[in-house]
Amino acid sequence: MGKTGRSVSVVGLGTWQLGADWGNVDPKEANDILEAAVDSGVTFFDTADVYGDGRSEQAIGTYLAANPGLDITVATKIGRRLEQKPENYTLANFRQWVDRSRRNLRTECLDLVQLHCPPTPVYSRPEVYDALETLVDEGAIKDYGVSVERTGEALEAIKHGTATVQIILNAFRLKPLDEVLPAAKNAGVGIIARVPLASGLLSGKYSKDTLFADNDHRKYNRDGAAFDVGETFSGVDFEQGLKAVEEFKKLVPSGATTAQAAIAWIAAQDGVSTVIPGARSPEQARANAASTQILDHLGPDFENSVREIYDTYFRERIHSRW
Repeated sequence: MGKTGRSVSVVGLGTWQLGADWGNVDPKEANDILEAAVDSGVTFFDTADVYGDGRSEQAIGTYLAANPGLDITVATKIGRRLEQKPENYTLANFRQWVDRSRRNLRTECLDLVQLHCPPTPVYSRPEVYDALETLVDEGAIKDYGVSVERTGEALEAIKHGTATVQIILNAFRLKPLDEVLPAAKNAGVGIIARVPLASGLLSGKYSKDTLFADNDHRKYNRDGAAFDVGETFSGVDFEQGLKAVEEFKKLVPSGATTAQAAIAWIAAQDGVSTVIPGARSPEQARANAASTQILDHLGPDFENSVREIYDTYFRERIHSRW
């Protein structure tokens, strides 16, 4: 995984849903999801200090404390506990946020800390990276990276030598393939692909009649009212996405699910270190981890068809915005 030098599973586990914004998840269910993922070969968890105001981190910390000796890399994210102003990205605030995450995760040193989609000017400020280097020198974190909304932000961070870049990448969001993945590979920067199922659209399980809970971002953030709309259905129109996924379903190899094909396609992209689908149940965690089993069944025809679907339904809007 980039400059971290760590080997992690091709399919990891995103844990936003263990904290908030996807409906309720009780502690036992969260533990069962983590356990199912690990039992299926997952060795990478991604979380953030604001997921459920720390509940996601705490769930992971509790699980790892109860299962000592597991070789799990945990990446967390910081930066969204204050108003999103570039001047808030300081060493003093970093120390405060990192210390809180260390307590939540029950560890003295965090494996990987990522800036959590900060304001665009933050990515080009040398003093921000100097502050993160200080935390490495102090032994509070082992490595640092960034999580981004836009490809330009990723390219700027790569110039500053981050270990990893986390970016939205899926069959409905192909723009990172143009420049970000090649630049990251050339610089030895790991790529963590998030929102791989476009908030569930690429699971193929939704219809125009699907209802989401009031506390589910797929209901309250479709217009970007709470945070960047790209985090919800990858920024695509829900009904347009339903049409596109019907085309995607036609590509799925026999014996695989639509979600597995979507995850495997990302994992097959040159330069991707790990893909981090979320899971709302142990069964989903196991099925996601099994996506690697169909990698050999995705050939040039599959790749070309994914690009045709993207060009038909999304390129004009998605490429221009992100």
